[in-house]
Amino acid sequence: MQETSTKPYFMRAIYEWCTDNGYTPYMAVKVGGAAQVPMEFVRNGEIVLNISFGATSGLKMDNEAVTFKARFGGVSREIYVPVANVIAVYASENGQGMAFELELGEPVSEEEDTPPPVEEKTKPSLGLAAVSSGSGSVTNTNSEKDQKKSEKPSLKIIK
Repeated sequence: MQETSTKPYFMRAIYEWCTDNGYTPYMAVKVGGAAQVPMEFVRNGEIVLNISFGATSGLKMDNEAVTFKARFGGVSREIYVPVANVIAVYASENGQGMAFELELGEPVSEEEDTPPPVEEKTKPSLGLAAVSSGSGSVTNTNSEKDQKKSEKPSLKIIK
């Protein structure tokens, strides 16, 4: 029997932590595959969604996908995001949360294989922990510069 991924459990835990502490939970999503989001709000193949109780209707976070209804420009939309497409769940007020390794089978386009370079000054300074399905090692770092591009960390705490 194949072991269930820990990713959806961590997503629900961060969502609950955000709401318990009065923060607004946001979910960063890599658009592609089966993800159904309003494309007019997608930037660089990604979208950030407010998944708070006040911004959504019928929010359901199960082990396969996150589904809910939300208003975009006053128009109600059905949102469907496979767990594999979730990049991060975090509090918008302080950036604390968790980032995840993408589990997408194949990229949507060749452009998404190599994301455009981002200048250091434009990178967000979010307090996120990155989780992958790797060996389970933990790495603490104070700077993204310390990270090697070829490394695939299992758990990384970014301050």
